[in-house]
Amino acid sequence: MPTIQIRSGRHPFQTTLLVATFACGIAQLIVDARPRSVTTSMPILVQNVWEWGLVVVGIVGLLGTTWRGRLSTGLGIELGAMVVLGTTTGMYAFALFAVSGKAALTAGTFIAAIAVASGWRAVEILSDLRDLAGPARPAAAGQPPVRIERDPS
Repeated sequence: MPTIQIRSGRHPFQTTLLVATFACGIAQLIVDARPRSVTTSMPILVQNVWEWGLVVVGIVGLLGTTWRGRLSTGLGIELGAMVVLGTTTGMYAFALFAVSGKAALTAGTFIAAIAVASGWRAVEILSDLRDLAGPARPAAAGQPPVRIERDPS
């Protein structure tokens, strides 16, 4: 019986990043001290959405990675968090470069890498969801059944 390996679950780097995202969002809301690149390049409404987005991404992403119910639901929740994380970190990277130019090279590149990694993970999740949907289709005559397993990591 062929096996489909699903890349869901707890990836230490991703989990740490989601916890840090949540912590940074909460700190921004409590301290109300925004980076100059954000206050200079974003309207106040966008700043507020950015801060709350960090909090929500952290919570929703951790919920998706620890989901114990239906696998496709957990992956869908995680996918949403990765898309929003990629968007918010990409937005912040653009703000850094817009305000600081070359001086933002290190921080901006680092933050942009998080956006790219989030997009990469989103593509992996989409692939896994497509694999999950595949066995639900009627199998052609003579095809063996498929077993789906979570990645043990």
